[in-house]
Amino acid sequence: MDELRSKLFYEQKNGYDLIDTEERLKVEDYCKGYMDYLNRSRMEREAVANAIEQAEDLGFVEYVPGMALKAGDKIYKNNRGKALILAVIGKKPLSEGAVIAGAHVDSPRIDLKQVTLYEQDEMAYFKTHYYGGIKKYQWVTIPLELHGAVALKSGEVVNVVIGREKDEPKFVITDLLPHLAADQMKKTMAEGFTGEGLNILLGSTPYADEGKDRVKLAVMSILNDMYGITEEDFLSAELAAVPAFDVCEIGLDRSLIGGYGHDDRVCAYAELRALFDVQDPERTCVCILADKEETGSDGVTGMQSACFDVFMKDLCESQGVALRRCYEKSFCLSADVSNAFDPLYPEVSEKRSDSKVNYGMAICKFTGARGKGGTSDASAEVVAYLRRLFERENVVWQMAELGKVDQGGGGTIAKYMANRNIDTIDAGVPVLSMHAPFEVVAKFDCYMTYKGVLAAYADK
Repeated sequence: MDELRSKLFYEQKNGYDLIDTEERLKVEDYCKGYMDYLNRSRMEREAVANAIEQAEDLGFVEYVPGMALKAGDKIYKNNRGKALILAVIGKKPLSEGAVIAGAHVDSPRIDLKQVTLYEQDEMAYFKTHYYGGIKKYQWVTIPLELHGAVALKSGEVVNVVIGREKDEPKFVITDLLPHLAADQMKKTMAEGFTGEGLNILLGSTPYADEGKDRVKLAVMSILNDMYGITEEDFLSAELAAVPAFDVCEIGLDRSLIGGYGHDDRVCAYAELRALFDVQDPERTCVCILADKEETGSDGVTGMQSACFDVFMKDLCESQGVALRRCYEKSFCLSADVSNAFDPLYPEVSEKRSDSKVNYGMAICKFTGARGKGGTSDASAEVVAYLRRLFERENVVWQMAELGKVDQGGGGTIAKYMANRNIDTIDAGVPVLSMHAPFEVVAKFDCYMTYKGVLAAYADK
């Protein structure tokens, strides 16, 4: 009877029961590199710049349309400093398709408005507009850093980072004290804080002179001394406040990683490292670090942009291959995070189907909401392919679903890849506290996601 159960039943196991000491050491080594990358990549611009730096150190060169390419060549396309496409040219022609892994490097945050700086009652503030899906109350009374870029009228772009270093000042959005919050506490969590109320405190010391808005003047004077900018320059700036938390190990056993931006830089790093480590691939391997996923993947740097199609068309034309023929033979891992089952909130989860911490790379056949609205829903054949591949390459993985059927929903870039006639499936790292200023992932799942992407790249 036990033999029959073993043969016929599907049983999941904790990943640490499936690996040896040698692989545990590989988990730790991989995660050290990831933690460093995440610490230095607080915004999509920084994630792209850091990826390019690593790629160039490994021999990748910027792609120029028309350049001669051969098997083994390593190239990248920088899309406006906010998105990135990298490729290693395979031995087989693109008429046999490419292996693609796509992740996004933008994360929920607090953007500054274009007309942002103001003074009220001798306190200086930034007006903001939050970016992506957030719980607004989570961003109040935590230390914040300022990151981004200011494009001057001259065309020069000034990169801004304030608060990343230990000795630099931080910023904050304040809240009411409990003693005076009786009315506020009666509101729902969604109503307790408004988007227009998420204003960032900048300073309180007035400029040593007469006149109005002396605190605002003092703050603007400091920014001008630091970066040479004026208030008008905010009109052409992309600046955001992000949590001022260092990435760190979580738990007495150090098995987890806490930090801002796991969604989705944890998958971006996995596919980046996998592309760096693949050796002499049979098919051309492509790594996408996309922008704007948190707001619908629109815009010139989002996954719905034609940038990816233009890049792939150039590669195809260099081999005399029609782009549409390449796409129909290609395979894509939409490398995005999944929600990890949280024992503290079981009421929103379907425990049999939700991904779990330490159970490996999470495969989502479909995302969407309720009746699978807004998903590409990968075919059974695609799932079966991954089953074969991962078993052969000893990748620990699990199936995943986004909570109970009618609880909510979400999406990734998968549907935009599938709409191109590319077989696509979601796969990534389970995350606790997703979209919060401080998210948590398991080291084991991070490593297995890298191992899964590498297996796809290296498949013959």
